[in-house]
Amino acid sequence: MREEIRSWYSGTTAAGGCYLLCMPSTDVTTLIRTELPRLAGSLRKVGELILEDPAAVTHCSAAELGRRTGTSQATVTRFCRAIGLDSYQHLLIELAHERGRGESSEWGSAEIGPDISPDDSLERVVQVVGSADLRAVQQTIDRIDLDAIERSAQAVARARRIDVYGVGGSGAVAQETETRLFRIGCAVRGWTEVHAATTSAALLTPADVAIGISHSGATRETIEPFELAKERGATTVALTSDPRSPLAKAADIRLISSSSETSFRTGSIGGRHSVLVLIDCLYVRVAQLSYQRASASLALTDHITPQHAVKSRRSR
Repeated sequence: MREEIRSWYSGTTAAGGCYLLCMPSTDVTTLIRTELPRLAGSLRKVGELILEDPAAVTHCSAAELGRRTGTSQATVTRFCRAIGLDSYQHLLIELAHERGRGESSEWGSAEIGPDISPDDSLERVVQVVGSADLRAVQQTIDRIDLDAIERSAQAVARARRIDVYGVGGSGAVAQETETRLFRIGCAVRGWTEVHAATTSAALLTPADVAIGISHSGATRETIEPFELAKERGATTVALTSDPRSPLAKAADIRLISSSSETSFRTGSIGGRHSVLVLIDCLYVRVAQLSYQRASASLALTDHITPQHAVKSRRSR
């Protein structure tokens, strides 16, 4: 089995103490993209240059990278620590590993960057989009926390009631989650409007589960009912790509997805694909844990779709 790279996210608590969140990953450029919005000034310049040409950076010393970014060797070292790596050498090793993985796959080719220009051919568009989406799904699989999936499934399987919150693109995922869990006998409702979601959250109890879905983890309309559900004692499960986001911090259990965005696709479909991988894993595990109920529910509903299928006429 391929050795799993462990990336350490560090930060400061409101009380001034330090915390560490360990998250498995196989793509250091994804880590940099995740952390880049938090960085400012010279640190951001270093991150942007690395993302612009990761392969070239593997041949640079820290001092040379500092010169190329108009900063300094010390700034490069601070950047590495800011994204959770212990040294510049660690960064070079991870970039080299990532490049090697990309070269071993046609769709993950390091030659295909994340940007699409107005003049690109349709063939390149398909390659870039396909590569980004496949990479997002694979990165999510590589970093899946099995314990978090198990704890989430256990909570959902025994829950009296389940709320799922999400708006925008995540709202579609919330509704899909509702559909899947409902089919196996769960008392679930997907909420995509903040007032209705907050009203429902206020009625939850410690016997219930609230699932919040947000790619950024910073969507106020999702966080508000999610935090209220936690106050009411419900078990809270966050699905997000950012393990340090407000949504993740409010959760009892965190399921972390990945996303490889391209130009024209910020908050991309690839991000939703990777969240659906987590939803699929959760759904199947819940079905296993509540097998009799799930089997009975599926048996009672399996005839519905065929009944509504349009039958084509045979050609005469």
